[in-house]
Amino acid sequence: MKATLVVVRVTENIETNFRHIVEAIHECPDDTDLVLFPEAAITGLINNDDPLHDLPLGLSIPGEFTHTLSEIAKRKKIHIGIGILEREGKKLYDSAILITPVGDIALKYRRMTSGWHGKKADPRVYCKGNELKKARTTLGTFAFLICGDLFSEKLITQVQGLRPDWILFPFARCFEDGVYDQKRWDEEKLEYIERVKLAGSTTLMVNYLADEKLDGGSFGGAMVVSPVGEIIAEMPIGKEGMLHCEI
Repeated sequence: MKATLVVVRVTENIETNFRHIVEAIHECPDDTDLVLFPEAAITGLINNDDPLHDLPLGLSIPGEFTHTLSEIAKRKKIHIGIGILEREGKKLYDSAILITPVGDIALKYRRMTSGWHGKKADPRVYCKGNELKKARTTLGTFAFLICGDLFSEKLITQVQGLRPDWILFPFARCFEDGVYDQKRWDEEKLEYIERVKLAGSTTLMVNYLADEKLDGGSFGGAMVVSPVGEIIAEMPIGKEGMLHCEI
């Protein structure tokens, strides 16, 4: 499989973000089989636990944006994985989808850990998923984990049971002081690698880039890690761009 992990800069403008996502897909190398974007790539995690502010940020799945991505997937004969802040009625989910080259949504996953919102957020609005599953595709089997899910013992056990060929891991990580510090990330990423080893599947992980005022300053970076903890490919933090690799 030839994969392209795209680090995008998320702004407060959904239309601008989506335009950059579409442009990035078209800029991927022609031999790309799968393109993967970060957690909540279209909006960023700009929610503030106020439903009046946050519900309008949510997107329907399927909906206008996913339909556009499906049409692009068909034209380019490519798989697209992307994180989306999803709205269903008066509920919000931190979700991710995998679209196939025939335009189908082969897999939709809703994050099962709560770190994407505040501790006092209304649980009737800010919801968790309740199922971890895998999808079979022409590239093999895929499962999603999103951000803090990787550090859930329960979910790691479930992934071990599923045994997907690939784990897609969109996330949004920032340091508390909002800086882009490669040395700090080089130390912290070792914890992520250990969790991948426990999960036991090759994992593709990509973080978005944002200004500190947006979400604390997610610092970007992308990495592909083997089941034994080998870094197959890596992109440094602090910049937009693409990590293209064959795995």
